[in-house]
Amino acid sequence: MNKKSTWLTTLAVVAGLCAASSAYATNGYFTHGNGTKNKAMAGSGIALPEDAIDVTNNPAVAPFVGDQLVFGAALFSPIRKYETTASQLNGNFGAFTIGPNKIKSDSNYFVIPHIARSWQLANDAAWALSFYGRGGMNTDWKGGTATFDPDGPGPAPVMTFDGTYGAGKAGVNLNQAFLDVTWAKKINDNVSFGISAVLVAQMFKANGVGSFAGFTETFAASGGTVMPGSLSNNGTDWSYGAGVKVGLHAPVSDQVSIGVSYQSKIYMSELDDYADLFAEQGDFDIPADFKVGITFHASEKLALNFDYQYVWFSKVDSVGNPIQNLFACPTAGAGGMDLSSCLGGDNGGGFGWDDVSVFKVGAKYKAGEDWTWRFGYSYGKQPIPNDQMTFNILAPATVESHLTAGFTLERTPGRQFNMSFMYAPNKKVSGLQNFDPTQNVIFEMYQWEVEASYSLRF
Repeated sequence: MNKKSTWLTTLAVVAGLCAASSAYATNGYFTHGNGTKNKAMAGSGIALPEDAIDVTNNPAVAPFVGDQLVFGAALFSPIRKYETTASQLNGNFGAFTIGPNKIKSDSNYFVIPHIARSWQLANDAAWALSFYGRGGMNTDWKGGTATFDPDGPGPAPVMTFDGTYGAGKAGVNLNQAFLDVTWAKKINDNVSFGISAVLVAQMFKANGVGSFAGFTETFAASGGTVMPGSLSNNGTDWSYGAGVKVGLHAPVSDQVSIGVSYQSKIYMSELDDYADLFAEQGDFDIPADFKVGITFHASEKLALNFDYQYVWFSKVDSVGNPIQNLFACPTAGAGGMDLSSCLGGDNGGGFGWDDVSVFKVGAKYKAGEDWTWRFGYSYGKQPIPNDQMTFNILAPATVESHLTAGFTLERTPGRQFNMSFMYAPNKKVSGLQNFDPTQNVIFEMYQWEVEASYSLRF
């Protein structure tokens, strides 16, 4: 493959990445892994460098993957459902009653590409470019009803409106595309260090949440005379940001390798079209995460991985702030006087997510000259507390376990075809509806994914 065709391939896949609707919702809203081989081992193996895309898991492995181009795509399917039970209040006495509804989300298939290229330099150094989607969320709730009093203590009666929240078809779409620019160097035979500049573009839209206009800072600050214009149904908005990722890779012996990686919080520009929805006037940063892993080479054919990941979702206000903050908003009717707690305020109510710890195990087995098989399992408790149900209908990231497998076929040396398969079993979460404590909300999700990639060494 000549340089011209290499860069044409790069540009084509990058264009596809920007256009793709990435709808991950696995470990929180992070993917269970990056790269086909890594995904086949449930995201384990940051101490087992194999492909150029592995620098996205640990930038320090760049000097170990050679001169390589790898590209591929995943077909991802998250199946999302929610249900609300019957209410005793039905919109009376200030209640906001959802349904009872029982709905399955539309938009269940997504294609997500990736591409990475690595170059070896003099003096045991290397650099790499990687394009990929790592996070996102999508829901598309059609149908359903909500019942509430549209003018509070005014003369209008309690009424029933179409849509999950009574404002028409509801849902969100969050896509995140990453570009990692990586440099790494072997410090000695046992340790390498790597650093990546992480550049991110994300796109977001929300529909059907206009019923919460009375909880916004815009509405409350005006004394109830100005309706928010940046809350719902404003189409797709873009934001951009940057962060840094650092890593260490240490093959401490022929049998044991250790990897450590940390990605900083990525500070994103505000989503201005949704400044009345997210805390801090539309801020939606990407949380920091930490990974550590050990690989044990049991034999020339078998390698075993044991990895751990921690994600600080609670440190991003729009994700981590609890919905209960809204009840301190002056127009919430609960006696609060704090404008900053309204939607869009600096302390505005959010999804109330907890941080996530993920434990991963994986195995790689080389079965002869042509075939390599991989297997994995990961577990991370889902991030949604059962007192944060109402808003999380939009983002029901409930799955906890991932079962994975995959293979590599290498008929020609340096030319590999890879596949991975993932199944995340169904997981339900239930709790009281935050605006009507006489009804329960239950949502659930299961997922599957198939990914294929092709790698070329030069």
